[in-house]
Amino acid sequence: MAVIEQTPPIVAPPSTAGPKKGWRKYWHLYAAISPFYLIFLGFGLFPVGFSLYLSFHRWDGLGSMEWAGLSQYQYLLSDSDFWNSIGNTIIIWALATFPMIFLAMVTAVMLNSAVRFKNIYRFAYFLPNVTSVVAIAIVFGSIFSTNFGMVNAVLEAVGIDQVAWLNTPWGIKVTIAALMTWQWTGYNAIIFLAGLQTVPSELYEAARMDGAGPVQTFFRVTLPLLRPTLLFVLVVSTVTGLQSFSEPQVLLQTSSNDSTFAGGPGHSGQTMVLYFFQQTFDNNDFGYGAAVAWGIFLVVVIFSIINWRLVQRRGD
Repeated sequence: MAVIEQTPPIVAPPSTAGPKKGWRKYWHLYAAISPFYLIFLGFGLFPVGFSLYLSFHRWDGLGSMEWAGLSQYQYLLSDSDFWNSIGNTIIIWALATFPMIFLAMVTAVMLNSAVRFKNIYRFAYFLPNVTSVVAIAIVFGSIFSTNFGMVNAVLEAVGIDQVAWLNTPWGIKVTIAALMTWQWTGYNAIIFLAGLQTVPSELYEAARMDGAGPVQTFFRVTLPLLRPTLLFVLVVSTVTGLQSFSEPQVLLQTSSNDSTFAGGPGHSGQTMVLYFFQQTFDNNDFGYGAAVAWGIFLVVVIFSIINWRLVQRRGD
């Protein structure tokens, strides 16, 4: 009986190529993606870090910086104008966000059930979001004008007295909220429409077989499955709404005799970002402006977390 000898397997010697050689092998790939990181470092990460450093100094933008420590933040906590801007921003955000989400969802349901001209409807509803905010604000300033505005003309036609929309505290807030609602309803309707199209049609058929009407189907089937989309829309609307700037700036600049960045009569339209812009570029107080910016960041984060938790809890 022949004995077959087995040769031992040949083991390749360990590679002597170190990490440096491997890095050189793929240098062209790293070079291809490096522009993004360089741009992010120069125009994203560095400004954020410098603003934090600047918030601990006093600086007018030209002279030398003066160390201030935590005094900027201590003054921020006691600054009545800053707290007033927070209150204005929250009220405007609430007046704009909740009607906007309701209208966006209704619009999305209508678009989802439309049979013809769907693409035309989508384009028409999305158009306000890509239109210049400055142009929209100028138009809304004319529509809500006290003497010649379209809104007051309609009120007079039905026997209601005129309202000084851009010269009263609540009139200013309602006007800014109406502008923001008009601007973002179509955008969020497209987002809701994308969420509606992911709902399986079998669920609607099962609900109809069980005798559920349109309202019951919406609240028992559609709305629970739209919870992730609703959460996304609510968080994004919170971030954008709490950073409103162009709307009150243009509206109140062109319609009020107050200072350009004062926020209208009684500072009732002075949002947080508008107050930051006033302190930084109108008063040339870059150190305190940086502290205001970080205060705005903290407010936005807190409200985003609150909205996230509320929506998540409702879905449990």
